[in-house]
Amino acid sequence: MAILSDKWIRNAAQTTGMIEPFVEAQRRGGCISYGLSSYGYDARVADEFKIFTNVDSAVVDPKNFAANSFVDRKTDVCVIPPNSFVLARTVEYFRIPRDVLVICLGKSTYARCGIIVNVTPLEPGWEGHVTLEFSNTTPLPAKVYANEGACQFLFLQGNEPCETSYADRAGKYMGQKGVTLPKL
Repeated sequence: MAILSDKWIRNAAQTTGMIEPFVEAQRRGGCISYGLSSYGYDARVADEFKIFTNVDSAVVDPKNFAANSFVDRKTDVCVIPPNSFVLARTVEYFRIPRDVLVICLGKSTYARCGIIVNVTPLEPGWEGHVTLEFSNTTPLPAKVYANEGACQFLFLQGNEPCETSYADRAGKYMGQKGVTLPKL
């Protein structure tokens, strides 16, 4: 399995719409960087956040997820409470080729502040906005900036197309838009 270069990522984004919108080069200029990098793509976090709260003493249950577990916010800066968790989504919509597996990794800028982005795979044939999970591991409130870099996606090409893709098995998160909650 080989990691794919900026040249391959650019070509796939421009010819097949693998990443939309696509930013062809790293953007910095006073923000947390995003866009195409040497061997990956730094995606942005959108301005839609689900901030976990314990106001109603809810229990987080992946089999029976309660809406009172979080509050919704549409904002340019999301403040994550100490030792808490936020769901968000990428600005970019992804369409993953059948012979490619994508791994999501957190950005070091956030990691150095105690904000961890969950490591998530994007399976061959999957498409949608990526739901991102941010954990604030510090005892202090922490900020996440909308429309700036949040994570890096690494593209790994398999030795051949898979026999059964995420689309073939009608995966439960196929085509998701917005922040998507857990499903069974």
